[in-house]
Amino acid sequence: MYKEIIDGKTILVTGGTGSFGKCFVKNILEKYNPQKVIIYSRDEFKQFNMANEFKEYEEKLRFFIGDVRDLERMRRAFRGVDYVIHAAALKQVPSCEYNPNEAIKTNIHGAMNVIEAALDSYVKKVVALSTDKAVNPVNLYGGTKLVSDKLFVAANSYVGTSDLNFSVVRYGNVAGSRGSVIPFFNRIIQEGRRELPITDYRMTRFWISLPEGVELVLMALKEACGGETFISKIPSFKITDLAQAMLPGCEMPEVGIREGEKLHEVMVTLEDSPTTYEYERHYIIYPQMMFNERMRVKPKGKKVAEGFSYSSEKNEEWLSVRQIRDRLEKEMACLLK
Repeated sequence: MYKEIIDGKTILVTGGTGSFGKCFVKNILEKYNPQKVIIYSRDEFKQFNMANEFKEYEEKLRFFIGDVRDLERMRRAFRGVDYVIHAAALKQVPSCEYNPNEAIKTNIHGAMNVIEAALDSYVKKVVALSTDKAVNPVNLYGGTKLVSDKLFVAANSYVGTSDLNFSVVRYGNVAGSRGSVIPFFNRIIQEGRRELPITDYRMTRFWISLPEGVELVLMALKEACGGETFISKIPSFKITDLAQAMLPGCEMPEVGIREGEKLHEVMVTLEDSPTTYEYERHYIIYPQMMFNERMRVKPKGKKVAEGFSYSSEKNEEWLSVRQIRDRLEKEMACLLK
């Protein structure tokens, strides 16, 4: 499906040793024939482990030690690159609250550096990973990602006559990724405990797996003209149902919502709805400001109704306890061993 855009291309992934990066790299190496895939990240030990894990693809893999805060290093890494997937970020809400300057340097200044390096290096496409926390942010992490999203959309004003475009993909916590609730619950279960703490019984979340996140990024690479925000259509679930799926019959003490945490995930706000269009498997929020002529595309989707919003609380598709268990068995088996 994406053979024509991946085969023969050089792709760089910032933060490429993370959960998303490893799944993305595995996907494109197994299914397609890229010329080269570059992992750009700070942790040499994670790169060492990933190199061993992907040893059969060593001819196509390159590992670049570097920080998104370092513009000159990224300019060097971006030479000859066709596509950049920007996944690097400080993501832990409490850590960002306690270290605000560091969050700003990585999530905002880092985004600016990715944009500058891409413009200077004649990259063709940049897809930046966003988060539901950037929507009506209530914590610093969300605030930095909101600024990052705005930067990537506005970056299309600087591309001139080049083919480069910048776009964003947005989704919530990926099921089973580091920092999500599933590994947290699983650790408790492995300890032999019979209760799973729930911050708030009303809490809901979207369910997106790593492969679905990868699919959304590939879709953006293929379809983006510049400035779009891509959002998958995915089901919702209740946190209490997740607990029962993972540990049937468990006690679920309500412990109170954590600082900076939301009851529900929001992907499209009421304010976004005037420029949001619906497609078969996703939504696209088109930019309100057009920074170049290529962005003035006529959307092929269906314009959403006035007052539309897309949140985990008001979703039309919900997962039952049985369906959650089935997905866990299918998608998260490696985490639940």
